[in-house]
Amino acid sequence: MPTLQADPPPSTDYIIGANDVLFINISGRPEFSIASVNGSSNSKVQGSRVDGNGHVSLPLVGSVQVAGLTLSQAQTRIQDALRKYLANPWVVVEVADYRSKPLYLLGNFRASGTYYMDRPLTLVQGLALGSGFDQTADLRGARLSRDGRIVPVDVYDLLMRGDARQNVWLKGGDTLFIPDNHSQQVYIFGAVKKPGPVPLPNSGLNLAQAIASAELREIGYDFRYVRVIRSLSTTRGELLVVDFDKILRGEALPIQLQEGDIVYVPKSKIGNWNDVIADILPSLQAISAVLQPFVNIKYLSN
Repeated sequence: MPTLQADPPPSTDYIIGANDVLFINISGRPEFSIASVNGSSNSKVQGSRVDGNGHVSLPLVGSVQVAGLTLSQAQTRIQDALRKYLANPWVVVEVADYRSKPLYLLGNFRASGTYYMDRPLTLVQGLALGSGFDQTADLRGARLSRDGRIVPVDVYDLLMRGDARQNVWLKGGDTLFIPDNHSQQVYIFGAVKKPGPVPLPNSGLNLAQAIASAELREIGYDFRYVRVIRSLSTTRGELLVVDFDKILRGEALPIQLQEGDIVYVPKSKIGNWNDVIADILPSLQAISAVLQPFVNIKYLSN
């Protein structure tokens, strides 16, 4: 999969959004100040919360649209609204509590949780908010989700190989997930009695062991074209076609499986890739929620 196309660097000016709390000083007159509201740490923060429609409510002028504006633009808009009631008003707008651009850090972070972006952040900067991760983190399975979809960026290549192309700009509402490597498994389908997941022990698992654990059918299988679908990362994967007959005859070494591998033992002499997909598609759909990011039915079908 191609890497996500790089966005231009966003403006350094903060853009106000819903749920932000703004401190608005109007001509230095305390009677125009807004009462305290609950802040991000359950403490009281003096200011006015931007509602879900992007408005703040102020004395005299009432509701003013500020979402989507920079602080200087919001300041000008509030000033213009106040000119009907005050002579030469001056206004200072500051963010008292950043709440409109959440970033969710889930999984194997040392400090997982919800953070709020107070400035444009890259993927590396977002990962750093979680105070790093330990040796049980599965970086190959790490993923960035946006708007309900996995973004094609490779966290492993970014952190372990220094691929700066993967260091994309984050957006409010993004989720960074790093799984652990404890519950690793592979999947086997086709001409076997026990299709589905097979635990991957710490000692490793080769193709022969996986097929044996799933118990072959007595008749109706073809060992010459065993397929292994492998995720290398969120954006990279490969299809291996293995002549398992040679392994059984001792002419080749058993291939070692990796976490998330999908093994397909043909039920007959199927040489066409589309025929293979048609055969295993129901099984893939059943387990699609737990597959590695690259192993996506859409891309396999293509």
